[in-house]
Amino acid sequence: MSATRDEGSGTREALTGPVEDYLKAIYAIGKGTGAAATNEIAQRLALAPASVSGMVRRLADQGLLAYERYHGVKLTESGRRAALRTLRRHRVIEAYLAEALGYPWDRVHPEAERLEHAASDELVDRMAATIGEPEVDPHGAPIPTRDGAVDETEYRSLAEMSVGVSGSVVRVSDEDPDMLRYLAELAIVPGKRVTVKARAPYDGPITLAITLITLDFKDGGASPVRGVGAAIFGPIERVTHDVTDPVASVFDSVTGGPSEQGTITSL
Repeated sequence: MSATRDEGSGTREALTGPVEDYLKAIYAIGKGTGAAATNEIAQRLALAPASVSGMVRRLADQGLLAYERYHGVKLTESGRRAALRTLRRHRVIEAYLAEALGYPWDRVHPEAERLEHAASDELVDRMAATIGEPEVDPHGAPIPTRDGAVDETEYRSLAEMSVGVSGSVVRVSDEDPDMLRYLAELAIVPGKRVTVKARAPYDGPITLAITLITLDFKDGGASPVRGVGAAIFGPIERVTHDVTDPVASVFDSVTGGPSEQGTITSL
């Protein structure tokens, strides 16, 4: 089944799955309103740059993209609406699979990738209504409304947080199932409060305080140490934060006891 594109006359033209994938990729690269270079699109979609250049020209001819000199292409208003409709379908499907069918969060993304081009807007709306009109998907990504409104707030990456800064995990990348399973083991999930306790130089270990979870090194001991490289912090791309002392103000007030620490280390 093909999706549709709004036209100024009120008619709707069919969009193919590959076209929707392009628009969704450009939206992600440009963070909604910015431009995307051909090489960036090719890398994200795992396609040859020459193939991407040809498709980009066709989408521009259809009024879905506009060239921005020295920067690449960006979505037109029509292209943005189409991208947001696809994102809505994808994220509602993910939420429905997790909430209604009990899928784990590391398995919903590939299923949604397959289903997003076939599901009608009506079906997606019914899915959303069934699970209480969720505002975010299982990974914390905002779900666009039926009218195309979406929360595009930019938050700080966990990799950018300084020692002593605390925050709540808001969003995690959904593209690596192994990473998602690992983050779940560490209890680094949307809504979790974390505090950066220490940072070693040269991409070394970063020690986090995580509510009710102890992940720390103890020489000769059997503590549950977890190892992961600095790349883990890239997928944790959305973190709200504050700069107050995190131990007493965040964790003690929640748990009634001392904060517990976790060490994220290089493999």
